[in-house]
Amino acid sequence: MSVEVSAPRIVVLGKIVAPYGVRGAVKVFPFADDPLAWGRLPRWWLRRENNAAECWQPIEVRRCRRQKEFLVVELGALQDRDAAEALRGVLIGVPREALPPTGQGEYYWADLIGLEVVNTRNQILGRVLGLIETPGNAVLRVGKSEDDTEQERLLPFVESVVLDVDLSTQRLCVNWEIDW
Repeated sequence: MSVEVSAPRIVVLGKIVAPYGVRGAVKVFPFADDPLAWGRLPRWWLRRENNAAECWQPIEVRRCRRQKEFLVVELGALQDRDAAEALRGVLIGVPREALPPTGQGEYYWADLIGLEVVNTRNQILGRVLGLIETPGNAVLRVGKSEDDTEQERLLPFVESVVLDVDLSTQRLCVNWEIDW
């Protein structure tokens, strides 16, 4: 990771959680669906989790295979366990443009962040600040800003609540009252 390259909008797909073996492979916990599909991409981008000021840096993906809920990945430039250990906790992402197109009614979470959320009365509830994965369904974090947690709403990302997602107008219409 020696060359800094400014990257386009990056979608975070997973996190390196541990080295694997002695030859520089890493164990990756995937955040995204179908990790073997994005595991076939020729390169990933890496950045430390708590360092938003750090630039994303590309690295070659040599091999990727699934092992239970993890991926075991061989990345270019990692030759031994010490190099792999140094990447523990590093986020993995790819440019949004490198991901395959979504199907009808499917969205990448990154595409939902920042959308204006309005209810059926056209009242603005805020913007999508993030999403939370739960066993039952995803949950939208909706609010004015990350700092204003008092006004944050948690809305289930289910068909009965989320009525329309319009990426072209950057709006999400929900069946949710302003005082709920």
